[in-house]
Formats: sequence, C-alpha cells, structure tokens
Amino acid sequence: MTRILHVLDHSLPMHSGYTFRTRAILRAQMAQGWDVRGITGLRHGAKGPVEEVVDGLHFHRTPGHPATGNPLLREWRDIAAHADAIDSLIGHWRPDVIHAHSPVLNAMAAQRAAKRHDIPMIYEIRAFWEDAAVGNGTGTEGSPRYWLTRQLETHAVRAADAVAVICEGLRGDLVARGIDPAKIIVSPNGVDMEQFGTPVPRDPAMTTRLGLDGADVVGFIGSFYDYEGLDDLIAAMPRLVRARPRVKLLLVGGGPCEQALRDQATASPFADHIVFVGRVPHDEVEDYYAQVDVLAYPRKAMRLTDLVTPLKPLEAMAQGRLVAASNVGGHRELIEHGVTGTLFTPGDPAAIASALAEMFADRGFWDDRRATARAFVERERNWSSNILRYQPVYERLLAQRPAHVRAAA
Repeated sequence: MTRILHVLDHSLPMHSGYTFRTRAILRAQMAQGWDVRGITGLRHGAKGPVEEVVDGLHFHRTPGHPATGNPLLREWRDIAAHADAIDSLIGHWRPDVIHAHSPVLNAMAAQRAAKRHDIPMIYEIRAFWEDAAVGNGTGTEGSPRYWLTRQLETHAVRAADAVAVICEGLRGDLVARGIDPAKIIVSPNGVDMEQFGTPVPRDPAMTTRLGLDGADVVGFIGSFYDYEGLDDLIAAMPRLVRARPRVKLLLVGGGPCEQALRDQATASPFADHIVFVGRVPHDEVEDYYAQVDVLAYPRKAMRLTDLVTPLKPLEAMAQGRLVAASNVGGHRELIEHGVTGTLFTPGDPAAIASALAEMFADRGFWDDRRATARAFVERERNWSSNILRYQPVYERLLAQRPAHVRAAA
C-alpha cells in the first residue's frame, strides 16, 4: 500500500479553505486505498495532542510554539522545527512519497527531510506566499520581503521532484519563471460531492429569523479579507435596492475587515437591507446557502485574484445556487459568463448592482443555469475524479527512486 505524507501549514479541526481542500484530498486518497497521513507546522494553532485523528484523518503535529523575534530568524527556526518533526515521523512510519503544500516554508522543511531519506517530494502550490501576504494586508508588492519570498518560492519549485498547482494562472506564472511545463500538473479546486453536493431545503424559520421573508437574497459566505471586495458589494446596495426594492444582502463569515464592513453598512442609507450573521459552524453552512438566491464574489483585481481560483463559487454551484463574480482571472477559470454564471467589472459598485438587478429581473434562465453549473462541478471539479491527477505523478516518482531505496521499501 502506497504511503503518502502530506506536509501542511494547518489542518482540521481548524476551519479554512485550506483545511477543507486538505480534507478533500486526504479523504479521496484514502478512498483509493492509499495510506495517508498529514503533519502540520508550528502555525497550526488548534490545541490538541501531538498525534490525533480528526474526521477520520490521521494528523501529526510539530511540537512547540512559533518562534519570536526577527522575522527571518523566526521563520528559519520554524522551518527547522518542522523539518525535525517530519524527519522523526519518517523514521517510524516510512512514507513512499512526501506531498508538501504551500506556503513555501513547508516545502523547505519537507525538502530537508526528503533529501535526507531519499524520498521523492511533490510540492503543491495553492497560492504564492508573497501574493497571499499582499492580499491579506501583511505584505507589499515589490518590497524586499516580497522579492525574497518570490526567490524562495522559485528555488523550492526547482528543487521539488514534481509540482502541482491549483489553477492555470499559477502554472503560467511558473512557466514564465523558466520552470519546465512537464514538471507541473494542475490539480484544481474541487468539491466533495458526497459531502457537499446535496442541497438542503430552505428553513422557513431561519428565513424569518434573518428577516429575509419575501426577499431577493444576495449572499456571500466566506472570509472577510480586503481582496474579496465586500466593500464594493455594500457600496452597490443603494443602486441595487432602488432597482429591486425587495433585495437583501446576507453576509456570513468574519475576518480582518469585518468591523470596517459593519461600519460601512451602518452608514449606508439602506442599512436595513444588509444582514451580518457572523461566523457559523461548518455543519450549518449549507443551511445558509439555502437562504440565498445569488452568491456574489466581488473580488478586487490584483495578482492574487488573477492567478488563484477560489473554492467558494464551486461550493455555491454544487449547492444549486446562482453565481455572480468579478471578471478576474481566477474567476474566469471557473465561470463561463452567461453559461455557468455572471461576470461583472471588478471594483465597480455600479456594475455589480446592474449585473445583480438583471439576474433578478429575468428568472427564466435560472433553472437551466443552475443545472449547467452543477453539471460542470460534477464533471470537472469533483474530488472523486480530480484526485486521479496525482496518481501518475506518484507512480513516476516512485519508479525514479534510487534502487537501494526501492529494495528497502
């Protein structure tokens, strides 16, 4: 039985798009009959034992706490601690392949251990760390730290035996850096249709409690980061309400921009049409999807959103919801305008309002579009089939192991 060790930033029981993608990968690989475990670094903030099973998945933890002090020295110590933990786990579990996931610190830690034990390693990039830092407000494009992180990322990709990325945007960027296209596979974001592909009926009591009775409901369910463009969505509400007086905006989630968005909504002349729910348990998310007619994703135009595909629009399509999103590169890989969703100009509240108003004005296409979008997810973004993209890469890496390592396996 092939053993795959996934090297991770964090995992369940923490909830994020990162952990849900990890869960989907591990569950699908276990269904293939592979022996799968994960090991997280010091940035995994959930309390718990150094080895635990969560939702049927086996995780190991790097012991200790993140270092403090100078950022470069701190990250170097974190890499060393993570590498030591990976090395220890390899000593008694003996994986056949190491599958490291971004950020690049994980790849650097995994490469140390992989080299020491002659184990092949694939590095999977979900977003470039330097661009993610710009997106969440902790970095600046073009700064010395941005440049250094980009160099580390390129070095890690060159050192890996194989590379996986979640979308064509990231693949194209690596190829432009001189990386051999044959070394890269695309393993796109997907949905576990067995777990998330059966929409639940709308709960009338919840509809009333949220003040949505008789409303045209626009919704956003996710994290409140600046790059998500929720300020533009709130700014679109006056125009949208004038065109569709029954419209309500339902915002589910939280994050760094939450208070600023609440303040913006309070100052809006149509504050009573904007409903903040806050964070909700993951097992209740489907109940909120059921309350929404159109899920809106108004991401701002920047490197991060042009290169990286989000997961949430796919979840909305799987739930049979209509999708409207800004016309940025990451959305264009998922949404065909007028076929599986509606695209509007990013950063333009008037364009957002116009696109949403037009969707509510003509419900005649809704059933066909929802069915088409769901079929797209089932056919091309279903984890049960997406996971097969890794298999030939694993097989090739295993075949390339040194003879003495193959003999000992």
